[in-house]
Amino acid sequence: MSPSPSRSSGPGPRVRKHLLRLLGLLCAWGLVHLAVVCIDGCSDEDRAADVAVVLGNHVSDAGEPSRRLRLRLDRAHALWLAGLVPRIIVSGGQDLGSPHEAEVMKQYLVARGVPADRIVEDRGGINTHATARFVAGWLRARGERSAVAVSQYYHLTRTKLALRRFGVDATGAHADLELELREPWSLLREVVGFYAYLFKDYDRGGSERAP
Repeated sequence: MSPSPSRSSGPGPRVRKHLLRLLGLLCAWGLVHLAVVCIDGCSDEDRAADVAVVLGNHVSDAGEPSRRLRLRLDRAHALWLAGLVPRIIVSGGQDLGSPHEAEVMKQYLVARGVPADRIVEDRGGINTHATARFVAGWLRARGERSAVAVSQYYHLTRTKLALRRFGVDATGAHADLELELREPWSLLREVVGFYAYLFKDYDRGGSERAP
């Protein structure tokens, strides 16, 4: 009696076809989302808000803000000079061995003429969600509700999502465009991060910490 032909342990042609189709749809959706992130992030409304919010970024051990962070701070400074915002919230965390991001950010703005009492430090801004929570609580405690988020263009869609989910009337203002080698990674990370934030649980209580 001849042995029966062995069956392949891998997926059949029909399954592979469906998997390839699904992969193609996911890639197409990802490209569409990348386009939306780029267009949305580069579309500033240039309208007044109760506060500008600068998202933190790396500072050196010597207390120097990274190039990326300086671009964010320069944009917030321009908004303040234009009279579009009366105050600026600087929000960031702290790397081991480095000064606190919020402290360095405030010093940078004060050195460029922004009064210290117009700048609010949020030292708990370890991520975008934490920053949005603080901003919502800070605004709510003052009977205000609008904020303009300041960051690189690819970061603004997710930042505005988080702020709005906390009840903030949020717009965005992108830092000057400077393409970097890590740009593709930053864009892909924001696509994934957007959906992580979309399905996140939001407590609208926010933080009530005083400035």
